[in-house]
Amino acid sequence: QVQLMESGGGLVQAGDNLRLSCAASGRSFSSTVAMGWFRQAPGKEREFVAAINRNDGVEAYADSVKDQFTIATDIPKTTLYLHMNSLKPEDTAVYYCAAGRRWSLVERAGAYDYWGQGTQVTVSP
Repeated sequence: QVQLMESGGGLVQAGDNLRLSCAASGRSFSSTVAMGWFRQAPGKEREFVAAINRNDGVEAYADSVKDQFTIATDIPKTTLYLHMNSLKPEDTAVYYCAAGRRWSLVERAGAYDYWGQGTQVTVSP
């Protein structure tokens, strides 16, 4: 199994920056390839934010966050980060970390096998 624990969420003002973290552990984690971030705003479906390939570092972003958010991992590749710059009220959501055994269709939630509990990010105007 794989355990994913997000942290770093909170209440910020528009224009602020925030960094989310996701600590990964578990016997099966070494078999994962894709690590990603999704978010879900109230009343909306969960949407893809960004993903990174643990093997080769290839990154993927949703158009809505490109040039605003950056995904990264630490050297052991056991902690996933999401650097969020110039936050807007529409970025308000619960942000989820996810891990998958394959790098395929990473913008789809179904591509991931493991999920964290989520961390709330609220951006005030």
